[in-house]
Amino acid sequence: MWFEHPHLRQLIELALAEDIGTGDHATHACLDPQREGTAHVRAKSELVVCGTALFTQVMQRVDPRLRVDCHLADGQRAAVGQQVLSVHGPLAAILTAERTALNFMQRMSGIATQTAAFVQAVAGTSARIVDTRKTLPGFRSLDKYAVRCGGGHNHRTALDAGILIKENHTHAAGSIAQAVAAARQVGSHFLKVEVEVETLADLDAALAAGAEIILLDNMDIPTLRQAVQQTAGRAMLEASGNMSLDRVRQVAETGVDLISVGALTHSVVAADLSLRIV
Repeated sequence: MWFEHPHLRQLIELALAEDIGTGDHATHACLDPQREGTAHVRAKSELVVCGTALFTQVMQRVDPRLRVDCHLADGQRAAVGQQVLSVHGPLAAILTAERTALNFMQRMSGIATQTAAFVQAVAGTSARIVDTRKTLPGFRSLDKYAVRCGGGHNHRTALDAGILIKENHTHAAGSIAQAVAAARQVGSHFLKVEVEVETLADLDAALAAGAEIILLDNMDIPTLRQAVQQTAGRAMLEASGNMSLDRVRQVAETGVDLISVGALTHSVVAADLSLRIV
């Protein structure tokens, strides 16, 4: 499973070491380490649940005796006050692991919740909401998993997962045609070539060069609509730049195939979850 990757185990170790330091002095002072009990995690706002596996791993890394029961699965919606999961076992271990476990889950649930709002906003159109590489360093697999839990789709996961020719690449190569030709020389035939354009003239150049995907950067609604007509199905179109919930429906109705939203992962608002001992 994705959450059993060694990278994530290292991330958990780093997070726990950062938070615990030389020891949880308050918990050691107030609780008998053998005293057992139960804690519940509840939603304090409406949210899409995400990160239950990471929550469980953190808890069990602190103490393998801890048992986590999930009442809602990743991708399910939680109402205000609804119980999301329960933790049973030594209470001292639960309190020591609490902040790190919640930090992972609150970030991931925040991403999933925001993604679900964008997906709902374009419902009924043919457009798909996709993420970007604007993720927290080291957290990309978690951030992109959270996007999927919210009903969104993943853009390339890393630089080697696709060829995206952006404005700086075009300037360096001399033109869109030269950039695409150079990319085809070094890229595998398995990798599609995507080209970023800012004008309809650049769109024509990208189509002539044979780009499979074209990123329409910061175009207004009339220009996006014209770009769709001009392309006439010859390439997949991705709209990007300044996407907001207020605007995304209009963008989707132009007929673009993809709408990339960097804010899903670069401007995360953590979901509100709390843990309380019963």
